[in-house]
Amino acid sequence: MNNLRSILNIEFLVKEDAFKNWRMILFLSLLALIMISSGHSADRKIFKIASLNTDIKALKSDFIEAKKKLLILKKESNVAKVLAEKGIGPASSPPIKITLSNE
Repeated sequence: MNNLRSILNIEFLVKEDAFKNWRMILFLSLLALIMISSGHSADRKIFKIASLNTDIKALKSDFIEAKKKLLILKKESNVAKVLAEKGIGPASSPPIKITLSNE
């Protein structure tokens, strides 16, 4: 009962040997502050990772859409149609193969 009363009266902080107790309390307070700031830092990183993941998904969908458009534009029929609008048509004769001899 005396121990409980001395704790409630905070006698352990005002006695002659209280310096040891104060050092321990300050040390534990410092550790608590470090732990709290570490937790907040981890939360910030988690939110940033989630944001970057949504950005990655958006960029992937944009890439797939652009790739799809490119495949449509690269089709021979589309290229021939665009060239026909400019007055260029397919060749009537096949190309000539040129061979060089090393003599």
